[in-house]
Amino acid sequence: MNKRVFIIHGWDGYPGEGWFPWLKRELESRGFEVTVPQMPNSEEPRIANWVPALQALVTRPDSSTYFVGHSMGCQAIVRYLEKLPEGLVVGGVVFVAGFFKRLTNIEKDELTRDISREWLSSPIDLLSVRSKIIHSVAIFSDNDPYVPLDNRDDFELKLGSEIIIEKGKRHFSGSEGSIELASAFQAIIDISA
Repeated sequence: MNKRVFIIHGWDGYPGEGWFPWLKRELESRGFEVTVPQMPNSEEPRIANWVPALQALVTRPDSSTYFVGHSMGCQAIVRYLEKLPEGLVVGGVVFVAGFFKRLTNIEKDELTRDISREWLSSPIDLLSVRSKIIHSVAIFSDNDPYVPLDNRDDFELKLGSEIIIEKGKRHFSGSEGSIELASAFQAIIDISA
């Protein structure tokens, strides 16, 4: 069975952004089947749009299925996994700049606050999600302006993720110069071995 990886961008993201093309090439050169979809309406991401989009994309998740999420893409993956039937597991997830607790330095307009509030306040059963993931790794930056490091607790304590803290990578965004992400590549290689 081919190992499949789905790379899910974040808010306002797109498949050609930052380190996604590099990671896709690196994984494909190792025999992975890699999909980097454009998530619907990424400038106004909503749970009701993103989770069904993932369901339609993945179709047959199994232990050879892996995910890499960036920022809000991490939330979308977790909410997708939460809806999987009991007993169904995926091979693993690499979370990059993921959050459940809080965001900082978010714009003050009403739409932005409403989107943030929706993703932060809609309940998630993280312990149920943990039972559907064989391995997970959560990668954070020590100077992320949007995702404070206290978000690591839920990944570590509730999802059982291995934690990696990078130095000076900010939000791992292409606009900030992140065009490769070796830790995410190595994490997929390790958890899929």
